[in-house]
Amino acid sequence: MSTETKSVEQLAAETKAAFEKKHDEVKAIAEQALAEAKEGKTLSGTVKELADQAITGMNEAKTRMDDLEQKMARRTNDQEGPTTAGERFVNDEGFKSFAAQTRPRGRQIVEVKDISSLTTDAAGSVGALIQPDRAAPVMLPQRRMTVRALLAQGNTSTGSIEYEREKLFTNNAAPVAEGAAKPQSELQFEDATATVRTIAHWMRASVQVLADVPALRSIIDQRLRYGLSYVEETQLLNGSGTGQNLPGLVTNATAYAAPGSLTATASIDIIRLMILQVALAEYPANGIVMNPIDMAAIEMLKDGDGRYLIGNPQGTIDKRLWGLPVVETQAMTVDKALVGAFNLGAQIFDRQDATVEVSTEDGDNFTKNKVTIRAEERLALAIYRPQAFVYGDLGRVA
Repeated sequence: MSTETKSVEQLAAETKAAFEKKHDEVKAIAEQALAEAKEGKTLSGTVKELADQAITGMNEAKTRMDDLEQKMARRTNDQEGPTTAGERFVNDEGFKSFAAQTRPRGRQIVEVKDISSLTTDAAGSVGALIQPDRAAPVMLPQRRMTVRALLAQGNTSTGSIEYEREKLFTNNAAPVAEGAAKPQSELQFEDATATVRTIAHWMRASVQVLADVPALRSIIDQRLRYGLSYVEETQLLNGSGTGQNLPGLVTNATAYAAPGSLTATASIDIIRLMILQVALAEYPANGIVMNPIDMAAIEMLKDGDGRYLIGNPQGTIDKRLWGLPVVETQAMTVDKALVGAFNLGAQIFDRQDATVEVSTEDGDNFTKNKVTIRAEERLALAIYRPQAFVYGDLGRVA
């Protein structure tokens, strides 16, 4: 067989064999020289010449072998071009295992994507989003969620929480003479159940869009989760407690009634009397919930000389009234306020934290290359003492 007809692999094998032969010759000469040196003999010129020839031949064989190895590496790289989707599918180990079954059942998913999303203006297409180094789209404004942070936090692994809610406490404690009958106080409880409710929603998107625009993935995730938080805050405050609604704090709060025959002449006075009303229920208030408009109106109050009563417009105004933090949320109706012992009078029980799930098996998603994205959470709200919450008008709006 001539050199021209030999394959690169055959030439490499022959060159490697020649190199190993030259290597053995050098090794044998070296061993002979070492034995003569031990016997005190001087190395002859013939042995030196043979050694030089063997080393030269070994180096030449090594050079040829290195050249062939480089050629083989380049040829291998040239052959490693892009494979088709079909090749990647049938060569996938999971598919091989699936196909090897006598009666294969179920689904086998192999990532063989080699397409890009549409960039037209058609409905459902990603449009101009798929461009290199393009900044993420500007998202719509989001409401800052705050009410949850006021409440005691808890977890549950069941669908409902049963508890005893204090209904009435009549305190008849009094000094008693020796031998006299002691007065009886009354403490009444009622059975209550906090049922776990589900808040959820979903949207549909193109599978290609989710794969090709990571920014869009995160926006969908954030928007879905934000939607849950938005409804959660509204439910925590204003839930009716009927059907699938949570029992809201406002719905169950005690109505504001100025205690101690005190009179309020301004909104800030009413807030102070609400705090007093909660304190008289033996639960110290730890927060105030108001609409941002009402808080702004209080912050703009001035004395007779035009000086602001609360804070300094040039500095940072701490959102506090009468020593309590003020939680501003648009979930609270304008000209209304809720004052309460949020950390003692009520508690959230999370059954399932907010999660986002995706599925291609909903409806005709598979045939249309769509994906359904669902977000949901499950929680319950237990209100231990309604008297710990006071809700009423601020008297600012006629």
